[in-house]
This record gives sequence, C-alpha cells and structure tokens, in this order.
Amino acid sequence: MRVYLAGDSYLKQTLTRLGNEKVSELFLLRTFVTNEPWFEPYYKICKDVILDSGAFSFMSGKDVSKINWEEYVEKYAQFVVKNDIKHFIELDIDAIVGFEEVKRLRKKLENLTNRQPIPVWHKSRGKEAFLKDVVDYDYIALGGFAIKNWKRKDYKFIEWFIKEAHKNNTKIHGLGFTNFSMLDTLKFDSVDSSSWTVGSRYGSISKFDGKKVVNISKKPGTKCVNQSELAFHNFNEWSKFQQWALYNL
Repeated sequence: MRVYLAGDSYLKQTLTRLGNEKVSELFLLRTFVTNEPWFEPYYKICKDVILDSGAFSFMSGKDVSKINWEEYVEKYAQFVVKNDIKHFIELDIDAIVGFEEVKRLRKKLENLTNRQPIPVWHKSRGKEAFLKDVVDYDYIALGGFAIKNWKRKDYKFIEWFIKEAHKNNTKIHGLGFTNFSMLDTLKFDSVDSSSWTVGSRYGSISKFDGKKVVNISKKPGTKCVNQSELAFHNFNEWSKFQQWALYNL
C-alpha cells in the first residue's frame, strides 16, 4: 500500500535536509491551492505525487461565489501538463455546483490534460456512480473521511467498494484515511495522511514502532523549543512507516 504524506508544515526545510536521493523514495500528496513554485522540481524527483484540486479548501469557509470554476479548471489543467503529473484529483465540489456540473468539469479536465483525473466518490453520488467510475477509470478515490462523513459503523461497507474496484482492475485511494487498526484489513491501493504535521503544532513526537506510528505527547507544562526540528523528526518516522507499508500492507 502506498501511504502519501500530505501537509505543508516545514515541508520545504524537511525535503531540503533530506536531499534528493531520499526524496526520490517518497510518496507525497500536494494541494493545488497552496502549491508554491519551490515544490515544482519535486514532482519529478519524488517516487510519486498525487495532486489534489484543492476543492476541500473551498468546502472549508472560502467564499465560493467568487470562484470562476471554468478558469480554475483551465489553470489546474495547465499546471498538470506543465509538471507532467500522472495522478491528479478531480474537482469534487458536488456540494457547491452539483454532481452533473462536477462531471462536466471532469470531462473538461480530461480533454485539457489528455489524461484521466482521479474521481472522488462521495455518498451523495450513489452506488451506480461508483460502479460506473470503476469501469471507466483506472484510479478512483473514496472521499469524506477527513470531514467525518464516514462513521465507524459505516466502515464495514468500505470492503465492498475496494472489492468492486479491484474486480475491474481499478486502483482505489482512501482520501485522508490512515486508521492504523484497519489498514491491514482494508486493502486500499493507497491512502494519504497529514498526521505527520500534527506533532509540530502540538509538540507531540511521532515514533514508528515497526508496524504503525505512535504519538508521544509532550509533558504538561513543557513546550516545543524547535518546531522545525520536531517536524523533520516526525516526517522521518512517517516516511519509515511509508516504506514499511509499501511492502507489508
């Protein structure tokens, strides 16, 4: 299983310190909205990068009424082509423009890039939309984990989605899913997580224990003296898990 590391907290400093040889082993997830020019060379250096359209940012408080989605798709497509990005996620903005408009924008994105984006299935799309996507696309994603649309009682249904995808030789990504207790039973082809950035914000230390990453909270009354150093350490521990998961999950 590929575990893509997401998040920007001290990422530039971390990748610079690691050096290109180690970076070439990494799987990262980037967001188009926050992407900066300094990262562009890494699209070719990293083992793989999934580019997210940034739709989640717009679902989290931005004034969507001012967004011209036609222009957004065109700029997104230009960026994908310019950086020769293989894996990029559609604009899953169903809650803003409706699913029919999402499909039209998806088709436009396909035409402009001459390659398939990764559709993101949400519960609102219904079962038939998922079954169609696993036939039409080589790589799809399940969304809604980060915003808690999937409750723990619903997790028993995830296996069906994975099996249907694999039945059609389609890869499936768990968007924002890194539930350690279930990663060994739910056979996603890939998942992503920004959990490595949490430590530098709250002062907790990540530690790869050989099968998962555990977080060690700071002692009460203490504070993190060097957040950049802590972020570098935590990223390294998550990258160890990333390499282990690649061959063991």
